[in-house]
Amino acid sequence: MISTVPVPAAVLEDGLGTAFGIGTVLLEVAIFAVLIYIALRFLWATRGSVIIRGLGLLLVVVLVGFFVLSYSLELRRVEFLVEQLAPSVVLGLVVVFHPEIRRAIVQIGDASIFRAFFRRDTKIVPRLLRAIARMSKEKIGALIAIERDSNLAELTDNGITIDAELNSYLIESIFYPKSALHDGGVVVRDDRIVAASCLFPLSQNPEVDKRLGTRHRAALGLSEDTDAFVLIVSEETGKISTASGGKLDFDLTLEEIEQQLDAALGRKQAS
Repeated sequence: MISTVPVPAAVLEDGLGTAFGIGTVLLEVAIFAVLIYIALRFLWATRGSVIIRGLGLLLVVVLVGFFVLSYSLELRRVEFLVEQLAPSVVLGLVVVFHPEIRRAIVQIGDASIFRAFFRRDTKIVPRLLRAIARMSKEKIGALIAIERDSNLAELTDNGITIDAELNSYLIESIFYPKSALHDGGVVVRDDRIVAASCLFPLSQNPEVDKRLGTRHRAALGLSEDTDAFVLIVSEETGKISTASGGKLDFDLTLEEIEQQLDAALGRKQAS
């Protein structure tokens, strides 16, 4: 006959407490991982934010060093001082960097993970194709950047705000040689033209062909810094090229460009 020995209640409580403690730690690690991912995603996508990146790195080093020293040396007075000053420091950072914080919130809301849930039909591809086809035929130079995950707000802030529904005739009007906005590039976000006459960063790659024009260098430079998909129409030849991921594709047909746009946008296109 097999006898069973009852497990003491204290042992069961200790086991449950340990399991609960491990679960709490895993939850905290997951929360910190998500927050760090969001912060790194914002810093990576925001071009030229050297100050923010440097400040973030400095704060991380200072905080880690402070916690290590305070817990190892039991610096209670220093801990008390930091606890008193921390709210004021945080408030000061919010006041100083409120444009960047606002941009981060917009970027988080426009992240691809949310776009997947709120996906909608778009006419961006057929309208862009009509515009570049006519500009290629007339040899009208054009430079069009299509925003994807990387936020291009820093470029649009330096351009001329348009904020109009994407229209092939409007794009042609912008790049018409006698237009005041034809210099620089256009930024497209979703189905809207956000800004025109934007200055894109020129590629600094020493291996780039020196014969490349300014438009192609700007398109390549932007594709090196961000994940934007860029369309270029040559003013000299009328040929159409694209730039993506730091790579230029020259002299493409409309069918090839349509395939690249569909792949880059990953969306269902409306006719």
